[in-house]
Amino acid sequence: MTTSQSSEGGNTVSDETARARLEENMVKVDHLTKRLLAAMSHKRHVPQDLQAPSAELYLKAAGAYWQEVMTNPAKLMEAQVGYWGKVLNNYIEAQKALAEGRLQAPEDDGPPDRRFANPLWQTHPYFNLVKKQYLANAEAIRDAVDSLEGLDAREQRRLRYFSQQIVDMMSPTNFLATNPDALEKAIATEGESLVQGLENLVADLEANDGELVVTLADQDAFRVGENIGTTPGKVVFRNRMLELIQYAPSTDKVHSTPLIIFPPWINKFYILDLKPQNSLIRWIVDQGYTLFVVSWVNPDASYADVGMADYIEDGYLTALREVRSICGVEKVNAVGYCIAGTTLSLTLSLMKQRGLDWVNSATFFTTLTDFSDQGEVGVFLDDDFVDGIEAECSEHGYLDKFYMARTFSFLRSNDLIYTPAIRHYMMGEAPPAFDLLYWNGDGTNLPGRMAVEYLRGLCQRDEFCSGGFHVDGAVARISDVQVPVCAIACETDHIAAWKSSYRGVQKMGAAERKFILAGSGHIAGIVNPPVKNKYGYWLNDDLSLTPEDWKDAATAHEGSWWPEWEAWLRGKSGRKIAARSPGDSTHPALADAPGTYVIAVPED
Repeated sequence: MTTSQSSEGGNTVSDETARARLEENMVKVDHLTKRLLAAMSHKRHVPQDLQAPSAELYLKAAGAYWQEVMTNPAKLMEAQVGYWGKVLNNYIEAQKALAEGRLQAPEDDGPPDRRFANPLWQTHPYFNLVKKQYLANAEAIRDAVDSLEGLDAREQRRLRYFSQQIVDMMSPTNFLATNPDALEKAIATEGESLVQGLENLVADLEANDGELVVTLADQDAFRVGENIGTTPGKVVFRNRMLELIQYAPSTDKVHSTPLIIFPPWINKFYILDLKPQNSLIRWIVDQGYTLFVVSWVNPDASYADVGMADYIEDGYLTALREVRSICGVEKVNAVGYCIAGTTLSLTLSLMKQRGLDWVNSATFFTTLTDFSDQGEVGVFLDDDFVDGIEAECSEHGYLDKFYMARTFSFLRSNDLIYTPAIRHYMMGEAPPAFDLLYWNGDGTNLPGRMAVEYLRGLCQRDEFCSGGFHVDGAVARISDVQVPVCAIACETDHIAAWKSSYRGVQKMGAAERKFILAGSGHIAGIVNPPVKNKYGYWLNDDLSLTPEDWKDAATAHEGSWWPEWEAWLRGKSGRKIAARSPGDSTHPALADAPGTYVIAVPED
C-alpha cells in the first residue's frame, strides 16, 4: 500500500483512502447535479417587469451618454485615460513583483472593504491585482453614471442603484476561482466544502421552486411558540383579518389604559418577541401595561379583494373596539409599526371624522406618512415595477411573499444575498441559528387590492399628505391626526427614511408631538433592548426645524430609546389598578399565544 505525506503534523493518508473519498464525492456530485437540473427545470416564472427596471431607463442613459460623447469628447477621453492609467499601473506593479521573484503584492493603501478581509487580498500579487482591477472598474462605472447629464434626479438615482447592483454582483468574492477563503477551505477539506456547498445550493433551489433564495438562518433551530414568540398570553378574539393576543400580566398592578400594538402585515408580529432578552412585548408587560398585539392573517387568493378599508374596518377599528370592551375603558393607547403605522394614521383620520374618540395616544415605529421622498426603497416604486406588481396581483389575487423578500434583500444585497451565498454555497457552511434572520425568512403575502392601493395612492401619489387618500368612503388627511403622538425613526433605515418620517409628523394636526431618532436601521433600531446598551438616540423638542437642523441641534443619548418612550407613554396610561387576566366572559381564550395565524400556511 502506498501513502502520501500530508503537510500537517506528519500524518499520512493512504492513496486508496483518498481515492475512495474522491469517488464518493464524485457520486455525490453526479446525484446533486441531477437534482440541480430537475429543480431548474421547474423554476417559477418571474415576470420580466418584476426582475429589472424597464428598458426605457437604460435607453435614456445610453442616449445621455452618447449625447455627451458627441458634445464633449474630451470629457470621455479624460475619463478613459484615467481609467486605463490605473489599470496599467496595477498590472505593471504585479508583473514587476513576479519578475523579481517576489510572491508579494505591492503596497496597497486602498480603503477597507469587508469583502476583502482575507490577508491574501493585500499580500498575494494575483488576488491583489484582481481586487484592484475590480475596484477600478467599479469606480469607473460609478463615475460614468454620476457624470451623466440629461437625466432627472429620480432617473439618476435609479440608474446609480441598479448599476451598483451589477457592480456588487460582479465582485471577485462571488466567484470560486477568485475567492481565497473558499479556495483555502476547499483545499483544507479536500473538496468536501464544495460538495456540501452544492448540496446547500440544490436544497435552496428545491425549496423555492427553482428560484435561488439563499437560506439565511437554520430552519430547524427555531419553532414559533417554543423558543421564539414565547411571551405568555391568550388569543382573545379572532376574525378573518387578525387574531388579537392579550398578554398575561407579570406585575401585580398595571396602568388602567391598555396598549395595543399593530405590527406590519408585510412580516409577522414576533419580530417584537424573538426571545426574552430582546422582546419588546415582554419588556412592555414587565413595565406594568395591559398589552394587546395583533397577529395578522397570512392571505391567499381568497383575499384578492381585501383593501386598505378592510384592514381599517375589520382590523384596526375592530381590534380597538374589542380591547375597549375587554378592559372596560373608553380609550386605549395604540402603536403602529411601519405600514401598520401608516394605516394607524389613516384610521385616526377617519375616526376623527366619525367622532370616535377611542385613542388616547398614538406611537409610530419607523412609519412613513409623507411619501414625497421614498428613501432607498423608492427605486422600486416607479411604474415599471408597480405595473408588474399590479399585473401579478390581478393574475393571482395576492402578491407572493417571494417578491417582497427579494426586494428588501436587494436593498442590502451584500449583507443579505452575496455574503450568505458565499458561506452557504462556496464554503459549505450551514446557516447560523439566528432568530432575527429566521424571522426575516418567515414572510407573508399581501392581498392584491391592498398592495395596489398602497403602492399607487400612498407611495406613488403621496395622497395622504397632498389632498387626501380615498378610503372606506371618506378622504383621510394627515391633518386629522390630532391625538398626542410619539414617533420613533431609525437613522440608517433603508425602508422608511427617517427624514420622511419626521416630515410626516410635522404635518400631523396633533398639538403634542414627540420625535425620537434611534440609531441603526429598520429592525435593529427598534429591537434594541436596554440591556444591550447599543446604538443610542437623539431628542429635540423643536419640530419646526428641517430634518437636518433638527438633527444638528438634537441631544444625543446613549443606549436604548425604550425607557424614554415608556416615560412618555406612562403619562398617557392612567393610574395603576389590579392586573388584568387575558379575556373576559365574552372573550374566552381561543388559543395560547402566539396564536394560530402566525404559523398557518396559506393555500396556493
